[in-house]
Amino acid sequence: MPDIGWMELLVIGIVALIVVGPKELPMMFRKVGQFTGRVRAMAKDFQRAMDEAADESGMTELNRDLRKATNFAANPKKAGMSALKDTFGDDFDLDPEKFPEGSHSRKMAEEKAAATKQMRDEVEARRKAKIDQTIADKEAAANAAAQAPLEAPAADVTAEPTPVVEAARSGSTSS
Repeated sequence: MPDIGWMELLVIGIVALIVVGPKELPMMFRKVGQFTGRVRAMAKDFQRAMDEAADESGMTELNRDLRKATNFAANPKKAGMSALKDTFGDDFDLDPEKFPEGSHSRKMAEEKAAATKQMRDEVEARRKAKIDQTIADKEAAANAAAQAPLEAPAADVTAEPTPVVEAARSGSTSS
């Protein structure tokens, strides 16, 4: 659909005013509005009919399957993880006890379980350290605020006066 901005609409309105005239202009705009309404209704009916035909022919399911395949190609790791979660549920930790003693699968499951436990412990330690640091920062800020004097700092009387201050003292203004 063409992109029509406000300037284009203004030009169309001025040309229509000159060509049609001020008396017939509202009637023309009403007819144009009715025409565009009919065109939109026809387009909506056509779209609805096409959607129904696609549903009946199975194209919707084919489109859904195609999107899944496209998502797999775009991000295979995410697609693989979602397939695992679909199969095993959200908590699909490998249990080494499920595999026979001495098998390669059991060894891999034990390594995976150890790595997962270590990672969870590290994350928990970082989380606790962050909480402890936040508490320590808040306590330090509270102690500093409690010990800080409530008086305003004394003015620096040793500073040299600025030209504006000197002019105010002498009563003259510089122009």
